[in-house]
Amino acid sequence: MLKKPPSCVAAVDLGSNSFHMIVCSLTDGKLQTIDRLKEMVRLASGLDSNNHLDFDTQERALACLERFGQRIRHFSPESVRIVGTSTLRTARNAAQFLEKAEIALNHPIHIISGIEEARLIYQGVANSLSSKANLRLVMDIGGGSTEYIIGSGDNPLDKESLPMGCVTTSNLFFENGKISKSAFNQAVLFAQRRLEPFQQKFQKQNWDEAIGASGSLKAIDKVLLAKNWSNNGITRDGLEQLVQHIYTCQNINTLNLPDLDAERLPVFVGGVAIVYATFKSLGITQMTISDGALREGLIHDLLGRIYDHDIRSGTVRQIAERYHVDLQHASRVKHTIDYLLSQLKDTYFQIDIEQARQFLHWAAELHELGRDIAHNQYHKHSAYVIEYGDFAGFSRQDQVLLAVIVRSHRRKFALKLFETLPAPLNVDAPKLALLLRLAVLLHRNRQDYEVPLFNCEWEKSKIKIRFPSGWLDSSPLTRADLLYEAEHLKIAGLKLEFA
Repeated sequence: MLKKPPSCVAAVDLGSNSFHMIVCSLTDGKLQTIDRLKEMVRLASGLDSNNHLDFDTQERALACLERFGQRIRHFSPESVRIVGTSTLRTARNAAQFLEKAEIALNHPIHIISGIEEARLIYQGVANSLSSKANLRLVMDIGGGSTEYIIGSGDNPLDKESLPMGCVTTSNLFFENGKISKSAFNQAVLFAQRRLEPFQQKFQKQNWDEAIGASGSLKAIDKVLLAKNWSNNGITRDGLEQLVQHIYTCQNINTLNLPDLDAERLPVFVGGVAIVYATFKSLGITQMTISDGALREGLIHDLLGRIYDHDIRSGTVRQIAERYHVDLQHASRVKHTIDYLLSQLKDTYFQIDIEQARQFLHWAAELHELGRDIAHNQYHKHSAYVIEYGDFAGFSRQDQVLLAVIVRSHRRKFALKLFETLPAPLNVDAPKLALLLRLAVLLHRNRQDYEVPLFNCEWEKSKIKIRFPSGWLDSSPLTRADLLYEAEHLKIAGLKLEFA
């Protein structure tokens, strides 16, 4: 746990339709919401046919983030979590936009997978809505994706993220706001086809209560209540009446629905089509609406990190056990990593030393998971699973960093692998990989024995290791391994000296 937890925490959700920010006070582990900001940016509408985010949309988004940044710019790094979702997963030029966005916010932005988004949404709902249901279906419609989760209590059990959202569906079927019965039915069929492979898993017999968590679902709920088509959340009968009304309109401007915000209007019908398809496909008759969603899930996830309940550590342990990793060996490697870290100067890393330790410990636990796939080139198999697997709690950047460290822990040390990482990780990741390489090398015999106390000095491109007198003479295999390591590092422009 941090020596002193922050007094305020914040979470920002860069969604494909809206950007959301929540700020909470934190006292004795208790949260109190003190500020909420929301702006409808419609990031997904800025994607062209080549999945490039256009200039005007970027400028609109950055202007919003400048305003958000004024509120959280001076928050400590450990007190803020910011994530990007569907559109930033898709945009080919996301990296260029994120560089400017991080300057506006003065905090890093992490891109999360659809499955991680679903997990966080469920956490937000579970901590915001009282429910006695044993199993809950949670649905969240974003601008570019829709998430479905079945969970019990605080635990999400089944999660899916489908590539359809209120913005993308509206752009596909209701261009320039035009509506027709045929277009609406096509949009419903489009959503049903996306849901079809998962229909059986999320059918009504598999849960006790349906809960909706998004701006689209809240808007539909408000419209149904205002029209007296439903007074108990979103109902199948109420939806049928709303759909019949949409059939009579030729343009979104003629919908004339009470309590429907003008900002929501351009993407409303696309959202209705997804909800209607979901109700029909899954047999839903009634859905309760929750105020909690992704940003609340982020806050509670952040709370876990602050109070030493980081879900990422649990995920790493589960993955290690699934792939039958030798955890005793991993523990030896972690012990030596800690010894190496204790000898580093405070200025060695640009990132926080505890963050470095955390990633190195995870790397130590996972560096051999590829052995369960194939012994030959196992470090590459390990890196592939880490980069592309569903790792609860990890962002895309987290997984790429961890994968690169593990990929580089043996054999060739290719500096080009680190070049695509964002600053300062592109500078620090090679150093992290070198620490893992040395720790693994010193435990190659996989036996329970204490590595002797040794001195290690790090100077830019040179590493000097001094063992107790006579120890290397009695350890010829370690000497040979160090000689091979020196050759690998020499090719990468690094020098390893030992005695």
